[in-house]
Amino acid sequence: MICVFGAGSIGCYVGGRLAAAGAEVVFVGRRRLADEAAAHGFTLTDLHGTTARLDAPKYATGPEAAAGAGLVLVAVKSAATAEAAAALAPHLAPGAVVVSLQNGLRNAAVLSEHLPEATVLAGSVAFNVVRTGEGRFHQGTDGDLAVQDHPALDAFAPAFARAGLALAREADLRGVQAAKLLLNLNNAINALSGLPLKTELSQRAYRRCLALAQREALAAYKAAAIRPAKTAGLDPRLLPALLGLPDPLFTRAAARMLAMDPHARSSTWDDLEAGRPTEVDYLNGEIDALAAAHGLAAPANRRLTELVHAAERGGRRDWTGPELLAELHRAR
Repeated sequence: MICVFGAGSIGCYVGGRLAAAGAEVVFVGRRRLADEAAAHGFTLTDLHGTTARLDAPKYATGPEAAAGAGLVLVAVKSAATAEAAAALAPHLAPGAVVVSLQNGLRNAAVLSEHLPEATVLAGSVAFNVVRTGEGRFHQGTDGDLAVQDHPALDAFAPAFARAGLALAREADLRGVQAAKLLLNLNNAINALSGLPLKTELSQRAYRRCLALAQREALAAYKAAAIRPAKTAGLDPRLLPALLGLPDPLFTRAAARMLAMDPHARSSTWDDLEAGRPTEVDYLNGEIDALAAAHGLAAPANRRLTELVHAAERGGRRDWTGPELLAELHRAR
């Protein structure tokens, strides 16, 4: 059995695809999603036209549902990782495989600390999923489902392949996570713009905001001896220069990056729209903290973190590209 613990948009989509392809999956999450699953089932779609349907998801609200699971996919928000691990600990069988499908760089370490008898692996979901209501979850961008390689995955890999979510098993998952974080630094910018991702990334001023944030991240990575993997087929050190290209050149040069549903939004936008706390402290805030730990400054990431927290309290979510870029320059 596979358990998806913290089944929100990512968890329901990944687990739903697995269940629709024949895997035994139990979802654990909030009551509102349990009720939605009972009323509507799950409809899972992607930007390429793939559709999968799950009529009766097994959706529970308590951690005891994870008992007997051989594989647990943890998809809670990063701030809830320690709490989730503590809730899981009494119910996991020794040797259970636990994979973090979360943002940030440190969640697998937190899970390992609380679940010493489990095989804990870091994972990374490189695609965007939007929940559109009534059990509908849409994958709006391309990307891999990557996981730290381990022999314990052999038993589960066929289920992912049947679901069309073949695992990219990586020896250096930290580099993959660091590369994903470079792109996820845009989550805050997207949420503050109020625009769909493709529209926002098509405007040079917003991309220049992202380039500022990425340059700070790359400097912090270098100081911390973290080597990010290639991103969208590119050396990550080239990303800021690519983002700074004029719009017509960027559109041609970054066609792979812009291959997304025109309505896709960032998870930070989704959280603000739903009135939930965001994960900005584990995205832009992560870079600010990493830089500070190595004697560097990351003022653009710090200011983006502050602006998202202000938006959580009802602050602006309609920044134009030039306005936001000027704000970030003032913070330097």
